Amino acid sequence: MESANTDAAAITSTDQTSTTTATVTGLLADIAGTGTDPLRGGYTRPVYSTAELDLRAWFMDHASKRGLTVETDHNGAIWAWWDIPGGDRSNSLVTGSHLDSVPGGGPFDGPLGVASALVSVDILKARNTTPTRPLAVVVFPEEEGSRFGVACLGSRLMTGAIDPDKARNLRDPDGNTFADVARVNGLDPRYVGRDEQLLGQIGAFVELHVEQGRGLIDLDQPIAIASSILGHGRWRLSIRGQGNHAGTTLMVDRHDPVVAASRTVVSIRDTARNQPHARATVGRLQPVPGGTNVIASRVDFWLDVRHPDDAVTASLVEAIQTQAQLIAAEEGCSVELTEESFSPTVHFDPGLQKQLQRALPDAPLLDTGAGHDAGVLSPFVPTAMVFVRNPSGVSHSPEEHVVDEDAETGAQTLADALAALMN
Repeated sequence: MESANTDAAAITSTDQTSTTTATVTGLLADIAGTGTDPLRGGYTRPVYSTAELDLRAWFMDHASKRGLTVETDHNGAIWAWWDIPGGDRSNSLVTGSHLDSVPGGGPFDGPLGVASALVSVDILKARNTTPTRPLAVVVFPEEEGSRFGVACLGSRLMTGAIDPDKARNLRDPDGNTFADVARVNGLDPRYVGRDEQLLGQIGAFVELHVEQGRGLIDLDQPIAIASSILGHGRWRLSIRGQGNHAGTTLMVDRHDPVVAASRTVVSIRDTARNQPHARATVGRLQPVPGGTNVIASRVDFWLDVRHPDDAVTASLVEAIQTQAQLIAAEEGCSVELTEESFSPTVHFDPGLQKQLQRALPDAPLLDTGAGHDAGVLSPFVPTAMVFVRNPSGVSHSPEEHVVDEDAETGAQTLADALAALMN
């Protein structure tokens, strides 16, 4: 576990506020060497890793150089405030995203939204904008859930969408609890959980994010406004069999959970294919003990299911569980399914969406199957999202891409949207 000073005390720049507008591509170039993964390709930046801590320091440095007041809340989110006279933070306008990544992810998922938010501040200041409401740029931790298994953990904690005791006891692949990792990184795990004060200060949240599909390619547009997020969740399946010797155990005598897991993965694919608009994915499997010449005693694997209708999502998971039980029994094994997280279908705030449409009249509406902190916040505060075109149509992969022109257009668009929401 790595340590870092995440003292919640405010950090206020003593430097002269910069009058130069940075570029999104320039800011992202600053961190292009942070968290590169020589094995998988792309970037691996799990929360509170050395790479993610370096990115947090990069953000705080750039925020303070812009004269923003930087604070870390008791759930580990970083807030950079452009305050108004008098210091009243009620009805604040908030933008931002995350800096952590999936294993072997692309360079834009998360950091694009953070860099664009910083540049939008530059643009607003270059226009001599006087904020009529406080503006904050936020970085939420563990959005991808790649270390502790729960996506959007920071925003879930802030909103109370996850029980603090459950969060404290989450474990990473090395067995470290979230409480232990939080403590080492300057947080007091006793105080993680719903933050009534912060929630009460947010008047609107607008998140810019790289699009993670082909929607904008097909529309031939650089920017879109999000309409909804598909309901989605994560479940862990554990299939238990009989561990044994690979050389002395006859095939007929085996109770092999790897075989049962393999058959289950295929059945998951087939079940999802039979349901229009469904997505079901197994992206991680872990045999125990994991030796080449050992029949595993258990296989843990993680299931991601998504559909626009939450009732259909539930029925899909039920069907998958039933099929897994049948397959496990045929292989002389047993299976257990545990829900790790679930986010219902999100329809973004219609009033805020209309305001963005007036400010960005050329931007189409687009739904997404990818989860975001904006979706977690949506039941509690008005939220919206802006997507930037990804010409590869690929995300959670090194092939994820944004061309420079679209990146800068995204920041200009975000600045326009924030300016409109200040009126």
